[in-house]
Amino acid sequence: MHIQTTRCIIRPFHEKDLDAFTACRNDMDWMQYQGFKGRTRQEYADAVLGESALRHGAQFAIACRHTNDLIGDIYLRQEETSYWIGYTIHRTHARQGYAYEAVSAVIAALRAQGAACLHADTDTGNTASIALLKKLGFRDAGIRYEERSFTLSLQAPPAL
Repeated sequence: MHIQTTRCIIRPFHEKDLDAFTACRNDMDWMQYQGFKGRTRQEYADAVLGESALRHGAQFAIACRHTNDLIGDIYLRQEETSYWIGYTIHRTHARQGYAYEAVSAVIAALRAQGAACLHADTDTGNTASIALLKKLGFRDAGIRYEERSFTLSLQAPPAL
């Protein structure tokens, strides 16, 4: 996956991203709602570098388009024609619209590829993520495994 937006590039991870990724993921206050945290640099390298099949889950870097510096990441996992998404924006880039911009671009790319729907789960206390998902048009599907679950149909509405 390689997507450009006005301010971001969504791309595979590079070796040079690992220090910033490790620092962000090991900031336990900032990552309070994340499960993928508290690991060594090598464990992160093993997880994010190299080719990953979407059916097993793949992590993509969100980089600043002008500097190519890592500002966050997106996780995607495919289940037939549906996908699961997760996202993180680093603390220093939070509340600047990067998550909305990046996830919107992924939604557009998946829709163009013919995906049926996109799912996301978030901690019930993660009000920022819940607000983002609602802003993006996701429908609240209730509680699933102690997390709030959301679904977005990617199919075009029928023509009238």
